[in-house]
Amino acid sequence: TLGPEINFPCLMLMLWLCRPTRAPTAPPRSFQLDYEQDCFRKDGAPFRYVSGSIHYARIPRPAWRDRLLKMYMSGLNAVQVYVPWNYHEPLPGVYDFSGDRDVEAFLDLTAELGLLVILRPGPYICAEWEMGGLPAWLLWKSDIVLRSSDPAFLAAVDSWLHVLLPKIKPRLYQHGGNIISVQVENEYGSYYACDYDYLRHLLGSFRALLGGEALLFTTDGARAEELRCGTLQGLYATVDFGPDSNVTEAFGAQRSIEPRGPLVNSEYYTGWLDYWGGAHASTSAAQVARGLADMLRLGANVNMYMFHGGTNFAYWSGADLKAQYKPVTTSYDYDAPLSEAGDPTEKLFAIRTVISKFQPLPVGPMPPATPKYAYGRVDLRKHADLLDVLHVLSPSGPIRSQFPLTFEAIKQAHGFVLYHTQLPRDVPAPAPLSAPPHGVRDRGYVMLQKVGCLSGGTCWARTSGTGRVLRAPLSPRGGLLGNLSLDSSPLSTWLIYPLAIDAAVQQGWPHAALPQSSGRGRSGPAFYTGTFETPGIAWDTFVKFPGWSKGQLWINGFNLGRYWPRRGPQQTLFVPGSVLRVGCPNNITVLELEGAPPTPFLLFLDQPLLNRTLSPSTWTAE
Repeated sequence: TLGPEINFPCLMLMLWLCRPTRAPTAPPRSFQLDYEQDCFRKDGAPFRYVSGSIHYARIPRPAWRDRLLKMYMSGLNAVQVYVPWNYHEPLPGVYDFSGDRDVEAFLDLTAELGLLVILRPGPYICAEWEMGGLPAWLLWKSDIVLRSSDPAFLAAVDSWLHVLLPKIKPRLYQHGGNIISVQVENEYGSYYACDYDYLRHLLGSFRALLGGEALLFTTDGARAEELRCGTLQGLYATVDFGPDSNVTEAFGAQRSIEPRGPLVNSEYYTGWLDYWGGAHASTSAAQVARGLADMLRLGANVNMYMFHGGTNFAYWSGADLKAQYKPVTTSYDYDAPLSEAGDPTEKLFAIRTVISKFQPLPVGPMPPATPKYAYGRVDLRKHADLLDVLHVLSPSGPIRSQFPLTFEAIKQAHGFVLYHTQLPRDVPAPAPLSAPPHGVRDRGYVMLQKVGCLSGGTCWARTSGTGRVLRAPLSPRGGLLGNLSLDSSPLSTWLIYPLAIDAAVQQGWPHAALPQSSGRGRSGPAFYTGTFETPGIAWDTFVKFPGWSKGQLWINGFNLGRYWPRRGPQQTLFVPGSVLRVGCPNNITVLELEGAPPTPFLLFLDQPLLNRTLSPSTWTAE
């Protein structure tokens, strides 16, 4: 019999052998700044990103995968993504993250394709987007100070961030996602306010909602005054500049704020945007490739803005105010490496060659351009003058006001508003009709019921938004911002019609209605309709407007944006194949504002026309 002095140690040995084996613990995921080695560290190893900007709000959802895959195959290891606040919160407390607005689905797709994300959630994003991404309903409060520590603005921002950032936090890299860094605000140093309390408030909100490990940064131009007002301790400062800049001087500006840490160009401009009435922007592929190579040789991190621009559908194109009001075109092609329709360009392959010298490219071919189709000529007919269908477009009737009200005062964000008043009977003719400086936003038309005679006539002033300004302290409110005067006498007693055109078109109007007959011979805004069928396919196409002036186009209820061939440079609108139907008619609705051709028709082409600008002498007055 064995004694207890032997049994005890044997029992202990048996218990030890029966313990379950633990799996080795995976090291925690991390993305951090390394101030010693002047680089990023991803999971502890030095890391450099080569990224490109893409805006999901400018691309129909069915095309997301195609565009992202082409970016991945170009050699990018990251994409930079804006989140436009006004795209997701059209009214206070009303949120839309469905369909084309499903930002979570877009982010999940980037992760599926192996791309990291640099997220830019604003609240202000610029991006040549309507009001820089800020919702128009902020202006319902007449004295609000945007992008400042105004309590009313901060309350709205915090409410939005409490909805958005909880969607983002699980997708941060350290939590298993692919978002490696998050920008706070955007190019704030270019804004007049220079309110550090505002930036400090944002920093606190982002930290509270995303956690202490999230890498937060700012982006500003490389000028000293921009960096002075746009940066804040606790936010890593980066710069943006294009291929025509001196790389050493630009990164020297970043080093003045961040003496150590990774060099970062958050917006390396591959092209530029187009304004109505200007030339189509063009930047040479060789110049862009050369600048990229110079930065990569320095070990810098680079995001190319844009890598794919897309389209300003509906009313989403913004405007700049640089000495004069400069509205942005519907196309956001940007002369980018991927064209507006998502086609690889010479510039893309030049960039891909540069990247291949610094890091391996993915194995496999570049996906080809998506197929296009020239559907040809489609004849249209006039459906109705705008003034004859107010009962459809403004079903609640007019708002009565002693003096004109802005879009914001009647709580309309975009589109069109019609103002009507009766002119005094004792007005001599001719007499000037005038508005105060900057009193009409953004473009207005005047129609008289008695053509050629002001006396005793009826004045209709119709304004349409062409994009709220992005940076300037000038009020971004829309519509009539002051009284109209006739022969220096203010006009009063207005009927104001908010026009819900998009809602009507999306519900099937005017194709489900009989054409309106009008014997008045009236000129001015009018609706035109037509249909066409696809030959068993629904491919991307481009629509041209021969002889048309300026207006808006819908196909199957989808608002494709503004056309303005009389001014240019853009002569065609991009029509994604995903908005077309196979096996049944495609409904076309056109709102022409100035004058249709005698025989109205549209021409569908298989390539865009973006570079024809008429001389200023042919422009109609703003």
